[in-house]
Amino acid sequence: MGIKEKFANFIAPAEDEDYVEFDEHETAMLSDYETTSGKSMSQLKTDAKMVLFEPRTFEESEEVARHLKERRAAVVNLHRLPANFAQRTIDFLTGVVFALDGTIQKIGHNVILCTPKSIGISGEISFDLEDEQ
Repeated sequence: MGIKEKFANFIAPAEDEDYVEFDEHETAMLSDYETTSGKSMSQLKTDAKMVLFEPRTFEESEEVARHLKERRAAVVNLHRLPANFAQRTIDFLTGVVFALDGTIQKIGHNVILCTPKSIGISGEISFDLEDEQ
């Protein structure tokens, strides 16, 4: 598969036949992340390698851990969490990543990237303004 096809598959929405239908009882049991934008996380294609999160409570970090265990990378935006819960989330995810032999790194202000061992990361992001001069 060429780079253009991969990009097109990333941008294009999943086909209707890729969706799983839930009745009202099953939908009520889904977490906030699973029902974001009216789409269930189980509706993702199975080859998805990265998931984006913006938790509003510490408890939502368990959803991030589940995706890491399924060998998916996670970008976590901590802007909506109070500072003490953001720190608890980072501590929890650091433990999860350590247990999975993965990596965790800061990629922006209050934004972290968590990856399992199966996904390699190359490159580096600099946060020092003095490096530009």
